[in-house]
Amino acid sequence: MTVLVTGGGGYIGSHMILTLLDQKEDVVVIDNLVTGNRDAIPAGAQFIEGSLADTGLLNEIFCNHDISDVLHFAGSTSVPESVSDPLAYYRNNTANSLNLLEAMAAAGTGRMVFSSTAAVYKPGCPSPVSETDPVDPASPYGASKLMTERMISDMVATGRLRAGILRYFNVAGADPAGRAGQSTPNAAHLIKVACEAATGQRDSVTVFGTDWPTRDGTGVRDYIHVTDLVSAHLSMLRHLRDGGASLTLNCGYGQGFSVREVLHAVESRSKASIDVIESDRRPGDLAELIACADKLRERLGWHPEHADIDTIVGHALAWERRRV
Repeated sequence: MTVLVTGGGGYIGSHMILTLLDQKEDVVVIDNLVTGNRDAIPAGAQFIEGSLADTGLLNEIFCNHDISDVLHFAGSTSVPESVSDPLAYYRNNTANSLNLLEAMAAAGTGRMVFSSTAAVYKPGCPSPVSETDPVDPASPYGASKLMTERMISDMVATGRLRAGILRYFNVAGADPAGRAGQSTPNAAHLIKVACEAATGQRDSVTVFGTDWPTRDGTGVRDYIHVTDLVSAHLSMLRHLRDGGASLTLNCGYGQGFSVREVLHAVESRSKASIDVIESDRRPGDLAELIACADKLRERLGWHPEHADIDTIVGHALAWERRRV
């Protein structure tokens, strides 16, 4: 069996490839390298540079490789950027996912694990958010992912596809062995940005909103270590291969940390002082977003190994220090 990984040059995709190779899987990767990094794609995976917008290339990949499973990470991920350029998000996230689904259907490839997001949920859902809470995205980013979820679900209803939809909360950290980390240019993830500031790669960190209705006025998020997230994907893949039913599951720890708490953790671990700039809230942002991830544990037997903010920060810092 061969696994196709879309967006394998990105942060999460590159970690997924490492895990698949560790499991002795045959891996084919497609990435257009617009935000992905060629150097992040581990040796041992067959790399094809290209876009999911290229339907001819997609059909060629499925024709030339015995693709049994697709792990779909490719896409744009910035909430503020999606607000300013929504059509780009519907094109890259939704339309390109349609191309991928059509290529899978034509080739008879019947298993997919999709990288979705907690941004699909309706703002104001009480935390922790469960999979049964209302979906009504506050941003085009979330809407583009929800549209893809619905396309996948409609294909599942035909009986031609079984799929795992994983709704990420906030992904952070790096491979504990130092083989991979967050290398995306101009990344906006808080822990990444804070670690760059702590290691002298940025001058400051901007806090967007200090008047949220939270314990210290800053946004609260559920941070999940990238290695634990990749482990959830592997568990979902095994579930589908064993004949398991299609599932939509949250990926988080069920605990939240505010922006100020994260900055404190980075300063404490790095022994560095971070210059903080306070700014207004950004369109599309939420006060708090914490996962109810009980179903992930119950249905897949998933057990996180790095559910600690200091561990997440420590691995992220170690990665940034290698990059300095």
